[in-house]
Amino acid sequence: MSGFTFANTIEKVPYEGKIPHEFSIKASPSTDIWAKPPSTLRFNAPILYKCIPLTAFKRARVAITAHWKSTYDQGGLILVINGADGGQKWIKTGIEFTHDKPHVSTVAKDMWADWSLFPVPTGGPAATIEMVREQDNSLWIYLMEGVQRSPIREVTWAFEDEKTQDCWIGTYAAKPSKEDGDLIVDFRHLVVDVDSGEDSS
Repeated sequence: MSGFTFANTIEKVPYEGKIPHEFSIKASPSTDIWAKPPSTLRFNAPILYKCIPLTAFKRARVAITAHWKSTYDQGGLILVINGADGGQKWIKTGIEFTHDKPHVSTVAKDMWADWSLFPVPTGGPAATIEMVREQDNSLWIYLMEGVQRSPIREVTWAFEDEKTQDCWIGTYAAKPSKEDGDLIVDFRHLVVDVDSGEDSS
């Protein structure tokens, strides 16, 4: 899988932009992607992404695991929608460590961010998450457990702005805490499908 680049880090993209089946992202302390009124706007966590036309997005999936330890340690998939006015909307989903255990977490940011979560069903540190553009033009997020595909969240507005030209799709890691050193999030089997017929898996 090629054509990837990093944001918010000086780390080099694995294999010169060609993503292997297994890779990691390191998040330093005090990194986050979050937006909460009245004035909290943070977008400094490392993101490994591919830039594609928003109209081309079909699906993304990845398996996530880490040694989660600090509150709000997190990592997963992210879709960043770059508006014609220079603004950004985004949806991130994956695993986040809160209330003393890992949770499946989804955050969607239009003007401000909201947040939903539930404990990882296995009770362990790993999960596989999928984002899909459905036929009604909504973005659906699913938890994958073997052949079982469980719906987690619908985001209705992700593809509605016709002026939006492109988006970033990829993976991210964040460590909002200032404690406990770097967080290493491990990813496996990243798949990004686009409408052009290109299969980036």
